[in-house]
Amino acid sequence: MPWPLGWVLWLVKLFEFEAKEMLRRRGVEVPPGVVVGAGDDVEALVRGAGLEPPLAVKSQVLVAGRGLAGGVRIVGSVEEAVRAARELLETPVKGLRPRFVLVEKAIPHDEELYAAVTIDRGEGRPVVLASRHGGSRVEESAREEPGSVEKVYVDPFLGLRGYQARALGKRIGLTGRALVSFSTFLQALYDVFVEYDAELVEVNPFTVVDGRVIPLDARVIVDDNALYRHPELRASRLEETGEYTELEVEARRLGLAFVELDGEVGIIGNGAGLTMATMDLVYEYGGRPANFLDIGGGASAERVRTAVSFLSGIPRVRSILINVFGGITRCDEVARGIVEAVQGLRGAVKPLVVRLTGTNEDEGRRILREHGIEAYTDLEEAVRRAVSLAA
Repeated sequence: MPWPLGWVLWLVKLFEFEAKEMLRRRGVEVPPGVVVGAGDDVEALVRGAGLEPPLAVKSQVLVAGRGLAGGVRIVGSVEEAVRAARELLETPVKGLRPRFVLVEKAIPHDEELYAAVTIDRGEGRPVVLASRHGGSRVEESAREEPGSVEKVYVDPFLGLRGYQARALGKRIGLTGRALVSFSTFLQALYDVFVEYDAELVEVNPFTVVDGRVIPLDARVIVDDNALYRHPELRASRLEETGEYTELEVEARRLGLAFVELDGEVGIIGNGAGLTMATMDLVYEYGGRPANFLDIGGGASAERVRTAVSFLSGIPRVRSILINVFGGITRCDEVARGIVEAVQGLRGAVKPLVVRLTGTNEDEGRRILREHGIEAYTDLEEAVRRAVSLAA
């Protein structure tokens, strides 16, 4: 059974209202709106913001296709907006229950277009995308008409140039004031992309009203490797997204790359590939992985201790399988972390099965043996033992 690598990438996704605020601060005209939560006086907030119908009421969940899933409603009065907001706050969208709803001015429009900035890893540089076909059909249009999505590559040392933005606008049919507005808008997207170390800045769709580009939706995804540069986006906000379980949020706070699953065998490995291969073997031998937990290369004894202690505190976990292939990770350092966890938990640690091989493996096994812990060299034997202990 394959375990998607994407599960372990902790990309920080921003809500629509956060992405739009970033654009607004850079001079982009965004629809006026207000964010409301379950305990708020929705009517007072909407009227206080001076919003006049028609209004768009949008669930703030970090999934694509909200509109098709019933998470967006257009209403004709403040009273309808209040009812819609309360209903949407109680209605999950693709399994995620929103904590916030955005109520904003609905912009009547005849066309929906698309724009985004992302990284082309094959080219090794940013690429700006634009299309005449935006909204819910953008992916379908891109498949049916590959040429419908225009692109321009950006030299990261020079940044997006004005002539590049104008040329892209012309290729999607914009002229006159709309072209000038699009050029300014696209520069704002690129500025957000660079300033926030983003993986993606996307506006889908935007429209043009009286020659002015207006984003109707927006999203930003930030690479978590850059979070030290953006403390306001750190792990404490993961609880608000609704995407992560309580255990995943807690693990993130501890600095662990952890994904919760529904099995009984706790998994700790060093490296995403090794950890997922270990999970596959557990499944192959009749067990069910309780999690993915990658301690990474060069893991310290403290990190190993934290990982073992964390998994031992999960009631569903019946055994813990630690699979370490020592390269830059030292097996003796891993062994010290395991021993520290066992001693610190004072018998509350779950049954451990340890497979150590690689750098300093003899010393690692000696440390474990002195504390009554057996270290396996054969992975399949270790997996069978962990599965039997969890049965």
